[in-house]
Amino acid sequence: MTHIHFIINPIAGSGNHKINQEFLQRFFDKNSYEIAVKFSVHKNHTTLLAQESIKENANIIVACGGDGTVNEVASCIIGTPILLGIIPLGSGNGLASNLKIPKNIKRSIEIIKKNEVKKIDVGRLNDRYFFSNTGVGFDAYVIKHYEESNNRKLFSYVKAVFKSFKYMNDTRKVDVIINNESFKVKPFMIFISNSNELGYKVSLTPKASLEDGLLDVIIVSRLNAFKILLFSFLMIFKRHHLIKEVESFQTKNMILSRKDFNHFKMQIDGEYRLIESNEINISMSEKKLNIIC
Repeated sequence: MTHIHFIINPIAGSGNHKINQEFLQRFFDKNSYEIAVKFSVHKNHTTLLAQESIKENANIIVACGGDGTVNEVASCIIGTPILLGIIPLGSGNGLASNLKIPKNIKRSIEIIKKNEVKKIDVGRLNDRYFFSNTGVGFDAYVIKHYEESNNRKLFSYVKAVFKSFKYMNDTRKVDVIINNESFKVKPFMIFISNSNELGYKVSLTPKASLEDGLLDVIIVSRLNAFKILLFSFLMIFKRHHLIKEVESFQTKNMILSRKDFNHFKMQIDGEYRLIESNEINISMSEKKLNIIC
């Protein structure tokens, strides 16, 4: 008997999905599967539900939501034999898209039933994990304003982008150590990726792999208004590296630090986070998560 637990974010994406116990039972034979369905009701509740499922000896935990929901579930089962399934319900779904898990609910359920497992790499940021990407700078501000809109549509994301342009006036320096090289940068963006997609089919690191044991890093120095527009345009065609302020790296670990502030405003897998530290240690752990895809 396979114990499979579904943890559902009911407001993910449009919030119009109808996943519940009755719906799921149609796909899973009662003689082969024992199903539990849980709904998160507030931020970070998903973590508590996943920890509860671990204690209840779940064999598979399925994250039903966006990249933030996936992050909370996956962070709990790293290094365990428990398998992660994904039903992508969010607005971006970068990790699911990278793994070719479709947004169609019935098709994603069929993938879970096939139970083909891949071991993927996991990024670590101090005491937190990330699976798709994390970043300091412009992308973090975009996520912050996107979350404040309380609307999970593409238009809200575009509005958040324009609202975040004021961040380009920030001139604080960040010390970077990467591949034994130290330098200072006034960043427009420092983007660290394990996956080749942000969501909405957009990519800053199109060559990134979940299985190569490396993080792909983009460091973009401060840009003027024209360069920001040019960067955004080139990013659509995956040619943003043509701008001289854009530097690309691959690494297993890096350190970000600053002397003027005791915190970093960041996005972690598409969720805004305030990291209360003046130093961020970012590293890669190879093949730490068992995922059905």
